[in-house]
Amino acid sequence: MVNVPQIFGSLVFDDKTMKERLPKQTYKALKKTIEEDKPLDINVANIVANAMKDWAVEHGCTHYTHWFQPMTGVTAEKHESFINPNDDGSVIMEFSGKELIKGEPDASSFPSGGIRATFEARGYTTWDPTSYAFIKDGSLCIPTAFCSYTGDVLDKKTPLLRSMEAVGREALRVLRAMGDTTTTKVTTTVGPEQEYFLIDKAMFDSRKDLTYTGRTLYGARAPKGQELEDHYFGKIKDKVSSFMKDLDEELWKLGIYAKTKHNEVAPAQHELAPIFTTSNLATDHNQLTMEMMKRIANRHGMECLLHEKPFAGVNGSGKHNNWSIGSSDGANFLNPGKDPINNKRFLIFLSAVIKAVDEHQDLLRISAASAGNDHRLGANEAPPAIVSMFIGSDLEEILESIAYGKDYDGEHRELLETGVTVLPDFKKDTSDRNRTSPFAFTGNKFEFRMLGSNDNIACPNIMINTMIAEALSQFADILEKAEDPDAALIDIVKQTYRDHKRIIFNGNNYAPEWVDEAESRGLLNLRTTPAALAHYCDEKNLEMFGKHKIYSEHELRARCDILLENYSKTINIEALTMIDMARKDIIPAVSKYVKQLVETASAKKALSAEITSELEIEQAIKLSKLQLCFSKRIDKLDSLLIKAGDIHGIQELANFYADEVFPAMQEARIPADEMEMSMDAAYWPYASYGQMLYSVK
Repeated sequence: MVNVPQIFGSLVFDDKTMKERLPKQTYKALKKTIEEDKPLDINVANIVANAMKDWAVEHGCTHYTHWFQPMTGVTAEKHESFINPNDDGSVIMEFSGKELIKGEPDASSFPSGGIRATFEARGYTTWDPTSYAFIKDGSLCIPTAFCSYTGDVLDKKTPLLRSMEAVGREALRVLRAMGDTTTTKVTTTVGPEQEYFLIDKAMFDSRKDLTYTGRTLYGARAPKGQELEDHYFGKIKDKVSSFMKDLDEELWKLGIYAKTKHNEVAPAQHELAPIFTTSNLATDHNQLTMEMMKRIANRHGMECLLHEKPFAGVNGSGKHNNWSIGSSDGANFLNPGKDPINNKRFLIFLSAVIKAVDEHQDLLRISAASAGNDHRLGANEAPPAIVSMFIGSDLEEILESIAYGKDYDGEHRELLETGVTVLPDFKKDTSDRNRTSPFAFTGNKFEFRMLGSNDNIACPNIMINTMIAEALSQFADILEKAEDPDAALIDIVKQTYRDHKRIIFNGNNYAPEWVDEAESRGLLNLRTTPAALAHYCDEKNLEMFGKHKIYSEHELRARCDILLENYSKTINIEALTMIDMARKDIIPAVSKYVKQLVETASAKKALSAEITSELEIEQAIKLSKLQLCFSKRIDKLDSLLIKAGDIHGIQELANFYADEVFPAMQEARIPADEMEMSMDAAYWPYASYGQMLYSVK
């Protein structure tokens, strides 16, 4: 029996551990740094570093690493041992405040969008004291930010921390203007739900497409997919349950609030959801969660697939980013309370979200943009590429009443009567949940549902924090000058709703008619990643990120270039893998099977003229025609990749991959999947969809 309270956070140098191991004054100074965003004193750092080292060594650590999040989308580590030479030739274990605060990884080998050249290698990592150090793989891992020698940001943590400071600062301005003098710090919280697939490890290893790209580039649909909807919330298979148990325990040791686990819609698909925490910690925890999922799956003879669309024809995997804002003492500013129409704090923050989402639809779409996620969006398993927000009928009525003087009775909580005597009746929520909305209000938070399962959640939260900071900043400018702040607040709520109500849609986002309605409202429909990224450096975005000191102009342009390059490289790798699989595996396999059919037909004829060989002949002819069609489409794909080599503009190249290469890949797949369905399974070179999706018992 696992003692969860005992193991929880046991591998984390958390607040409880610091309080136990640090001198009282040092602990207070460090807490002041964390809670009040104060600079860190080097003397404090030295004491903390020594205590941290002693704790880590007691847990068997010999090394430490600055753990950071470069623009690769995954984490990075450079390990250093604690050993230092002693005068007598022996070694001592030491760790200084300088080593805690600063590291120097090579900055030129990470994506930089031109900020760093090959000959400009120096980069710095710097300790983030707001995220606790932890132990992994026998090393003390110290969460850090990452920048270049020139101070340019090269990671995802630094702008996230900047955005958290920005939205906190502007929120305090609004609160002060409303007369709140007690709230000292405002922070944002996130709870990211993580979807994933589990398949047999041997089957994964046998497929080049999964190995190289994370998704299947070929594969005919299994006879049974998710049609019966019997996997969703169904009984968890023993092997998966064992994996989930081990995963929970490892995450709990790292102080990660793993809470919910269940089967998802598609066969072999599952979900893990944590309790919310601050945006910074939630981001670190989600990166660790994805790493642990893959590692622990391997221990159980499985592979964890985090690609957004590993299998065609069944649901892909997303990551739902549950975002909220409140004070450091626990107040949630997005909680409507019992009387939302008179809850001015709630109304002003709700209005800020509405204004931000409408004015920055492009940034939300960009934050979920990737080659993998383009497969999901709008595919009846994820929200469409059109950004809108759901607030429910009750809140919409409240805002209508404020903006246009309409009647609002406020009596919406009805009893839900089950019709069964033994079952208790209970009050329904004031509105339903909308699973099709990209940005949905769910009672006291907003659920941003567009993210792909493999995404680093820093990116969307940078966007959300910054654009809401901008809305709050504009509100604060008005409230601080107002003679009657209460009246000014109501005017803001009224005008914001009137100006931005087009972004609110409580209906079915999957409905075809919504596309036309959204266009009539003037909403963006950025269907592909390159189309979305074309708006990243629009003037309004440059101004906003610059105003709140999140990104300089060249930092933002560098990020856009990195994302465009990543998109092109991803599609290029997928196309090369398709060509490799076609020419080395699929075409030869079909030839062998056709030869077997011809030999069987000849043997039948030789045995007796009365034995028909029509079946084998027809199959051989059909497969030969499909094989020729497939070969020609693969040749076309190959020629497109050669043509791509002559395109030099980053945006132009990404557009070419989206508009020319990707459709050619889709065309090439069609005859391949048809051949798989028409062949003896023993001749097909890869595990089938049916085998993979139902491989784990």
